[in-house]
Amino acid sequence: MYKLSYIQHILGLESKSFQDQEIDEIAIDSRTILQATHTLFVAIKASHRNGHDFIKAAYDKGVRCFLVSDFIATDAFPNANFIQVHDTLSALQSIAAAIRARHKCAIVGITGSNGKTIVKEWLAYLLEDKCNLYKSPLSYNSQIGVPLSVWKMPQQIDLGIFEAGISKKNEMHRLQSILKPTIGVLTHMGVAHQEGFENQAIKIEEKLQLFSDCNTIIYNCDDEQVDHLIKERYPNRELFNWTLHNANAFAQVSIHKKTTSTAIQCNTKEGVNTVVIPFTDEASIENAITCLVSIYALKLWDAACVHKFNTLPTIAMRLELKKGLNNCSLLSDVYNADSVSLHNALQVLQQQKQHALKSLILSDIPTIQDQAAVATLIKQLQQCSLHRFVGIGQQLFQYQQQIRAQLAIPCYFFENTSAFLKQLQTFRFQNETILLKGSRNFEFEKIVAELEEYVHQTEMQINLSALKNNWAVYRSHLQPGVKTMAMVKAFSYGSGSFEVANALQHVGVDYLAVAYTDEGIALRTAGISLPIMVMSPDNTSFDRMILWNLEPEIYNINSLQLFIQALQRSADKIVGIHIKLDTGMHRLGFTEEELPSLLKLLQEHKALKVLSIFSHLAASENTQFDNFTKVQQHFFDKMSALLIKTIGYTPLLHLANSAAITRHPNLHYNMVRLGLGLYGIADDEVMQKQLQEVALLKTRIAQIKHIAAGESVGYSRNFVATNPMKIGVINIGYADGYPRNLGNGVAHVLVHNQAAKIIGNICMDLCMIDLSSIESVQEGDEVILFNQELRIQQLAKWANTIPYEIMTGISQRVKRVYMEA
Repeated sequence: MYKLSYIQHILGLESKSFQDQEIDEIAIDSRTILQATHTLFVAIKASHRNGHDFIKAAYDKGVRCFLVSDFIATDAFPNANFIQVHDTLSALQSIAAAIRARHKCAIVGITGSNGKTIVKEWLAYLLEDKCNLYKSPLSYNSQIGVPLSVWKMPQQIDLGIFEAGISKKNEMHRLQSILKPTIGVLTHMGVAHQEGFENQAIKIEEKLQLFSDCNTIIYNCDDEQVDHLIKERYPNRELFNWTLHNANAFAQVSIHKKTTSTAIQCNTKEGVNTVVIPFTDEASIENAITCLVSIYALKLWDAACVHKFNTLPTIAMRLELKKGLNNCSLLSDVYNADSVSLHNALQVLQQQKQHALKSLILSDIPTIQDQAAVATLIKQLQQCSLHRFVGIGQQLFQYQQQIRAQLAIPCYFFENTSAFLKQLQTFRFQNETILLKGSRNFEFEKIVAELEEYVHQTEMQINLSALKNNWAVYRSHLQPGVKTMAMVKAFSYGSGSFEVANALQHVGVDYLAVAYTDEGIALRTAGISLPIMVMSPDNTSFDRMILWNLEPEIYNINSLQLFIQALQRSADKIVGIHIKLDTGMHRLGFTEEELPSLLKLLQEHKALKVLSIFSHLAASENTQFDNFTKVQQHFFDKMSALLIKTIGYTPLLHLANSAAITRHPNLHYNMVRLGLGLYGIADDEVMQKQLQEVALLKTRIAQIKHIAAGESVGYSRNFVATNPMKIGVINIGYADGYPRNLGNGVAHVLVHNQAAKIIGNICMDLCMIDLSSIESVQEGDEVILFNQELRIQQLAKWANTIPYEIMTGISQRVKRVYMEA
């Protein structure tokens, strides 16, 4: 906790006459504030949002300390303290740099293209019993994330472990000046984030700036370009490099894979050590070797490390949102519990609007050692409007009386997870959001298994962080002030309506669009407050649309007249509509010849407010039809100008879809519509490289069989083996939305990152795959249907269809799991 006056001192500002306050939290988002009394709100300006616009929201929550760069009329905020600087982001970074300078401990700085977070989390796990360490929260590696993670660093630690990520040139020097790491770790240098750099060498050079003050650098010298650039830039540093091939390195490493584990033998001048990790994939092996060599460099290796490597956990890279029993939502982080990650998880819990009731199941966390720490925890929980609290562990059990007395909600305490599971059925969880936050040794996954609604072995994972990234990528192509409308129709392209809408509402999307009234009502009942346009309204549902504050697309005279009748039955005096124009696609919409009748009705009924005028482009992604796109633009400009002249004001105008945002910037007007691009799919390869896949579809092997030559597989005997084969039966079929025409060798799936062809006809609930060339495969192993490597576009090509159909076709019986970084 730092004084506000100390922050002023860091920034080199004269002391103002205000009552000094202790600052415990820094907030950049008014919606995530939990402990307002001791929070400093930093108003950061971004391309799409200005933090100064949310000062009142933060003030209304109880914040009284603000770091700003714009002029603020302070009279409107009694008893508030404002520190004004030129650039709030730079000021935040300066504060973090000063706090880092107060710590004399060793700092490990981790960068690279892939594996930063895994290496950081594993290194912290391996060293947690050897020293008092602090690690930055998951993925807090950006220009904002790094200073926020430094702010959270405790006063007394022996070792700090941080990750630093960049996406373009001239970013790393700012992170280096904050962290000043003494030990540098470079993870795998792949092609991720390549679009911000001219070539791979420039990206590596930028990353290596993090190590400017490092005495020790750990890296894989089998990457010849990395090895050359490090030795050229840092010739006098102590290099703990490792190799699988080159004898001239600190550590020579060999690996031996088994069915479910990998033995790693590390040979150095000090001797030979062997560890076994419970992973067989190449990325995990490389990350584990990096951790092993890092422990050597830190001089913390001992025999106990062998056991720790053998129990390396799968790192949950993000919170998972799952569907629970009795209409509950489960927000799950069952591998990690510390005060920082708890704070972040509680922020995500507050964002969930689908249920009014919120419960927390929490395990012991390391910082709960005395009554003062318990008081801090209680203060944190009091800000969350919890309905119920369950504490599991010896420490929470010990302090249950103090927690019960101050939380003033139903509280339950158990010494261990087994004791809670025995009483689980007495809790009657229903119609609520449940946050499960536990350290890995408490095995909270057993609680999740009991509370989760069993739907299917097949699962579609929805990466909400990737969704937000894709929105930001498209947003970066827009001029300030241009709004975004997100398509969440058709169950958000198969991804899940409320969960996607809630993420988009949080990130700052201006409008949502659904196809039908029922979809809009479902979002309203789940707590979505954004404006919602209904694109294919049923004329019989206009009364319900008005009741639920939904905005219809009006595309012909008949629909307009029926809506006017509904409006006359309503108590509302002004109701908004969206006018759809047909500019050449010839689907829905007013033609130019129909405009006089439309204009007449709008003039006669002033209670109708035109919120937007829009049209659909037929082929904006195709260069072959660019001239036709210009024709559509001409008609849109001509028709919308006539409408604007008649109604006397300029509503929102939107014509550009995902492809047009990048290909036709002159068509942005004052709003654009984001559809499939939001979900990580683009026609343009350059754009595709900037997007992240939102959906991953996976299932399991139900059974493995060995068949002889001449035996057939599946209905109609369409596949007959020509040689002895090993085949797998997997839990997905055409009833799950996996296209039937992908069978008989047309498509393949991924098993252990290897292609396995679909053989025979795809059945309703199952299909068969060829496992003959894949070793060490077992029943229950994971099967990938599509992901970042086996893309949806490829499935669409095999199925002779479009990605839209693949995504929207995934059945509702397939379980959706939502993940948030």
